[in-house]
Amino acid sequence: MSRTETPSIDLTACDREPIHIVGSVQPHGFLLTLDAASLVIAQASENAPVPAPPGTPLDDVLPELVAVVRRYLDDPPNEAGAHYLRTVALAGTGRRYEVAAHRVDGLVVLELEEIADAGVEDGLDALTPRLRAFVQRLRLARSTEELCAIVAEDIRHITEFDRALVYRFDRDWHGTVLAESGNGVLPSYLDLRFPASDIPVQARELYRRNRLRIIPDASYRAVPIRPVLTPTGQPLDLSQSVLRSVSPVHVEYMRNMGTMASMSVSILVDDKLWGLISCHNRDPRRVSLQARNACDFLTQIFALQLSARERGAQAEQRLALGAVQARLLGFMAEEDSFVDGLIKHPDDVMALVNAPGAAIVTGDRCRLIGDTPAEADVRALYDWLSNQTDEAEVFVTESMSERLPAARSFADRASGLLAISVSKKYASYILWFRPEVVRTVKWGGNPVKPATVDPAGGPDRLHPRKSFEIWKETVQGRSLPWSVPEVEAAKDLRTSVLGIVLRRAEELASLSEELQRSNKELEAFSYSVSHDLRAPFRHIVGYSNLLKNREAANLSEKGRHYVETIIEAAFSAGTLVDNLLSFSQMGRNALNRVPGDMNALIEEVRRKVMRDVPPERVVRWEIGSLGRAYADPFMLRLVVENLLSNALKYTRGRPEAVIEIGRLPPKDGEAVFFVRDNGVGFDMAYVDKLFGVFQRLHRVEEFEGTGIGLANVRRIVERHGGRTWAEGELGAGATFHFTLPLRGEAH
Repeated sequence: MSRTETPSIDLTACDREPIHIVGSVQPHGFLLTLDAASLVIAQASENAPVPAPPGTPLDDVLPELVAVVRRYLDDPPNEAGAHYLRTVALAGTGRRYEVAAHRVDGLVVLELEEIADAGVEDGLDALTPRLRAFVQRLRLARSTEELCAIVAEDIRHITEFDRALVYRFDRDWHGTVLAESGNGVLPSYLDLRFPASDIPVQARELYRRNRLRIIPDASYRAVPIRPVLTPTGQPLDLSQSVLRSVSPVHVEYMRNMGTMASMSVSILVDDKLWGLISCHNRDPRRVSLQARNACDFLTQIFALQLSARERGAQAEQRLALGAVQARLLGFMAEEDSFVDGLIKHPDDVMALVNAPGAAIVTGDRCRLIGDTPAEADVRALYDWLSNQTDEAEVFVTESMSERLPAARSFADRASGLLAISVSKKYASYILWFRPEVVRTVKWGGNPVKPATVDPAGGPDRLHPRKSFEIWKETVQGRSLPWSVPEVEAAKDLRTSVLGIVLRRAEELASLSEELQRSNKELEAFSYSVSHDLRAPFRHIVGYSNLLKNREAANLSEKGRHYVETIIEAAFSAGTLVDNLLSFSQMGRNALNRVPGDMNALIEEVRRKVMRDVPPERVVRWEIGSLGRAYADPFMLRLVVENLLSNALKYTRGRPEAVIEIGRLPPKDGEAVFFVRDNGVGFDMAYVDKLFGVFQRLHRVEEFEGTGIGLANVRRIVERHGGRTWAEGELGAGATFHFTLPLRGEAH
């Protein structure tokens, strides 16, 4: 059977139906409400066997109940809900009743069910052997399905209904029949799924609060409770009632199923509605209160065993995944970057959550592991996750296409997605993928057509579906679900990664503080030494010149050569000291940033450096449009002067020196400048040495210099928040780049 279009129906009308305050009971018993302090009757159902007008003391109407109620009030049960008190014979009626009571809004609600004439031995004594055997069979069961089959069989045996189903809810509240016990009178519903609309939201909440409900005869006529309102002026809350009348929609639903009697027992695991045990009979059937209590008792034992089994399975999975996580933690701790620890061990990354594919994505890199969508598709997922401000640090879905329609194109690899955010600030994620699992689901009737509107009943009067014929649907675009231990393992990995990143950040911060302290000490030392050495070197040069000029006649040729060497060495040393002093001052002087015209600065420096160039040298300058820069003008002039001086120096042997100065398009918020020459160039294998103090790639005999100029360039640029790098080739020239952050007028 296939889906067809249906008119739009507001199915939430069922969800809004106030089924807990229906104001009536089923006729197989009667109800009284009493003031808890005085035991005066406040309300009574119209089928009470004796007149029970409001305001009448209970002792005047049904004295047999007074002692029973007193004992209940003196020793109230710890658990909420209706509790069986005892069986009493009401003298005025000649009948025996099973009495249950619960408290609501300051009232005691008494519910009395007449004991059927056909005496069935269903007391606890008669059921004890069955209960013992039941517990033993549960203990030996090997699977959840086997557990469900055992409880279905025993519940049907106790109630003697035609069919008992164990019905489990999924995350969307659709129910699937996991087990069934029947005598063949009613059709089998085993393995069928029923839509969430069959059990409205408020009905599910009642199932959670009141574990057991029975409808002995679907053709019953509801018995009103009089007066309608309690003494507080509110309708009586029948959420915990055992006699509560049910919605007409539910009664019609039963008749459409071909059943005239039903009973359901809620299966609660950790106080959450896991499922139902639903019993049906083709003909009307009464089940005594004690037998129903026995069914409730069996179901609670079953729920405990179910919970223990599920917890045990989850504990085993947690242990297995915990071992994987421990290995990954060790791998990440061994590497400088946690990403390397993951990339080098892809099998463990995927095994952590039992996924065939994974990806580690940051703003600049996308690393794929195993069976994944294409990198462009993973990037699309990354961009979508980065923009989900309402999502937590862990994102889980079995059907990504429901959240992102474009994901349908790669559902065969990533219908399911489990993602953890490693850093929201820098948008870094670890993602795991699961492919879609195409499967056929058998529904107990068409889930798209759960109800029809009654034309004569008004817009909110709905009729349930009439057909329970098997309806097959092919489910696509969904992966196997992520288990709780798998999601927890991903969360724990996120915590581990953040811990490693934080530890590394603390180590770097500590190292940075130490480096800053050392740098300050070195700056102070170099400043002091260079400042104090300037005068001695000047004295050496000065006195050597005096010796050369005044005593030249008394010196031999060799002596004059020695004096020239002293002057030259002292002058070089003095220049080196001056440069050291300048270098140390770069870190001590405050920046005074102002916007300036780069072309004007370049022209000023170009004229200065050309003063020392012999007139016979041919130098061609190619200067582009450089715009404006936001920097300290004094320090920026030193950068430009060093770069232009170097360009002139290393093109000295060229017939025509070509020096190009330009500006590239801005990138990542930075202005990018370059100085390019056609000089001797350098080997890129040594590029890391270029900007170091005293680092030279050419002999001093070939090109003069102290090896501090480019170190000054890098230091000044980095103090401005920029970067420096170089590109070159031996014999083919070099290009030096530096950047300045775009601020103010820097554009």
